[in-house]
Amino acid sequence: MMLADFGAEVIKIESPAGDDTRAWVPPVDHHGRGTYFASVNRNKRSVVVDLNTDDGLAYARELTAECDVVVENFRPGVMAKFGLDYQTLSAGRPDLVYCSISGFGTGAGSALPGYDLLVQALGGLMSITGSPETEPTKAGVALVDVLTGQNALTGILMALRVRDTTGHGQEVHVNLLSSLLAAFVNQGTATLATGNSPARIGNAHPSIAPYETFRTRDGLLAIAVGNNRQFGALTEALGLNSLTEDPRFRTNELRVASRVPLKRILEQALETDSAAHWQAKLLEAGVPAGKVNDIGEALALGHSLGLEPSVHFTDPITGRSSVQLANPIRLSASPATYRQAPPTLGEHQGSTFISISPNTRGSA
Repeated sequence: MMLADFGAEVIKIESPAGDDTRAWVPPVDHHGRGTYFASVNRNKRSVVVDLNTDDGLAYARELTAECDVVVENFRPGVMAKFGLDYQTLSAGRPDLVYCSISGFGTGAGSALPGYDLLVQALGGLMSITGSPETEPTKAGVALVDVLTGQNALTGILMALRVRDTTGHGQEVHVNLLSSLLAAFVNQGTATLATGNSPARIGNAHPSIAPYETFRTRDGLLAIAVGNNRQFGALTEALGLNSLTEDPRFRTNELRVASRVPLKRILEQALETDSAAHWQAKLLEAGVPAGKVNDIGEALALGHSLGLEPSVHFTDPITGRSSVQLANPIRLSASPATYRQAPPTLGEHQGSTFISISPNTRGSA
């Protein structure tokens, strides 16, 4: 979808049963479409191809012969069975960029099913998400899927840039587990350096304090103090100037060691007024702070800041309207466009918009 937003012609090949996410409901939008499927399938054309038939395979090979990029996420080995793997296709198309997305790689983990929840569990993300008093918790969205998709996008674009220079394509491979492990950044590096896996500490930060959520009179407030100057501004705004001279809190390292008593002292002051009050006062004092919004409030904030986080457009062919989250990448000369609503299953079967010819390029 990211590629399609910026002009790529994307042909989504679906089995006769359709993409599994079409059935992941509720919720549905005002057209009765599942919002999960709709969230990642705009600007794509849908054709139904049964790869278990000779005609289906012939059509798929015809499509791949003319596309710049092939993206697949079957289990490793399935595309080779169909003769649609990189080695087979690149023999006739040395400029092909071919992206494979798997759950756990092509080796010993190739048989493991690549579901986001499973990777969050096996990959360790759940072990550091949640409070010490609760069970391990998954992220509130399919975060590993999103990370892996972004890595796939980056890999494809880099491979295309190399092809611009050399004329040769290549295979791009990303997997869910590696994408998650690489995203652990400081937590992963700490584990490698110390041999100790970090524990769940709720909204606190393992290396910075105060850097978490705090109770106010009517809700939670996130405060992100990253240095001594900000800590001084925080204590002054709260009328707690003496804390900067308290031997427990003079440096960030000391504050991390004394996080619990520090939080207790800060909350005693913060609970005297509302989250909105303290947000305004702390921001004015130069202290990073913000109340914990729900998604609706967060979207409203984005709009109030002129960030245009959502778009409402109408498909000029079908007349279907769609409300979508906007593409976050802003290009000054060639911005994202919103042309096609998420397709119905097989909507573009036999469509004249899908032309297979040597002159058809810029497609995936």
